[in-house]
Amino acid sequence: MTRYSPLALAVLAMLTEAPMHPYRMQQLIKARGKDEVINVSQRNSLYQTIDRLMRGDLIAVRETERDGTFPERTVYEITEAGRDTARLWLREQLAQPAHEFPAFPAALSFLPVLTPEDVCRQLVTRTGALERELARLDAVDEHAQAVQVPRLFLLEGELIRAKLVAELDWVRSVAADLKAGALTWSPAWLEEIAQRFAPADASSYKLNTPTTDKETKT
Repeated sequence: MTRYSPLALAVLAMLTEAPMHPYRMQQLIKARGKDEVINVSQRNSLYQTIDRLMRGDLIAVRETERDGTFPERTVYEITEAGRDTARLWLREQLAQPAHEFPAFPAALSFLPVLTPEDVCRQLVTRTGALERELARLDAVDEHAQAVQVPRLFLLEGELIRAKLVAELDWVRSVAADLKAGALTWSPAWLEEIAQRFAPADASSYKLNTPTTDKETKT
């Protein structure tokens, strides 16, 4: 069975509207703002996805067209199996939370590699980036409201914004605790914690600790 990916679902969704060539698919995804949630920056990824869908008999070649001086373009159409698969994928993604591995939580799990001061500086920088992204999304939403885009086509933006607001509030709170010293660590304290929770069969166990900016536990 063909493996799900957001880009594969996007291709099938585009082709449920009408047969089209890859460049047109990429244009529509960007024009509709779906590139906020689907990575179509690399044309090669789109062609690789189309190849996978072809091998799975989810799409088929409709025709090859030539437009003036442009190179020949292959037009694809969705198959009945493709329509069924698109519906199946969409139901699964709506109903079942995916177990993903985003980069930011992974970085948070290794904070002792840095000092509290260093972490605080990075989170303050992240706060500024999140604020700018929130302002950009708000501007996009204002434009959509001005041209009366139906809410049905803006729901993914609402979710992105809600998650962004929640992350921004949380990052601000952690940065504030770091500045106030309510959240801190030191090499000695980390070593103590490592020994306390070391596996019973381990003779030596250490957490990664910063080598500069000595801190004391509050």
